[in-house]
Amino acid sequence: MTNHITTKWMGNMVFETNNPSGHKFLMDAEAEFGGEGKGFRPKALMLSSLAGCSGLDVASLIKKMKLQVDKFHIETFAELTDEHPKYYNEVKVEYHFYGADLDEKKLQRAVDLSVERYCGVMEMFRKFASVSTEIIFHKS
Repeated sequence: MTNHITTKWMGNMVFETNNPSGHKFLMDAEAEFGGEGKGFRPKALMLSSLAGCSGLDVASLIKKMKLQVDKFHIETFAELTDEHPKYYNEVKVEYHFYGADLDEKKLQRAVDLSVERYCGVMEMFRKFASVSTEIIFHKS
């Protein structure tokens, strides 16, 4: 399967890019690098893609396993190398689950399935970075 993305220069440091879904968004550099902050930063988008990919897996597994979760979110932290080209060499992904009746064992299994089997973006990150995960349960 081939994905096709078109990215257009909109002037200065702003680019508009599309997605196979048809949605578009802007990317821009920070002021320090001549941008105006009118869009997302490309490297940070990679972290959003990582969290989104795994999050979609986990949400699907929560539904399939019929788990009771009030809400969950993912925090992603990444360290860039010092030398150019700078890239993420260490990434930590935290999964936060909230609810009164959390089945910790099954939620751990859902995260493990995403991290180890389903999330292609996670696999891509492992090609260039050390990736660690942590699950934090918030019982209400």
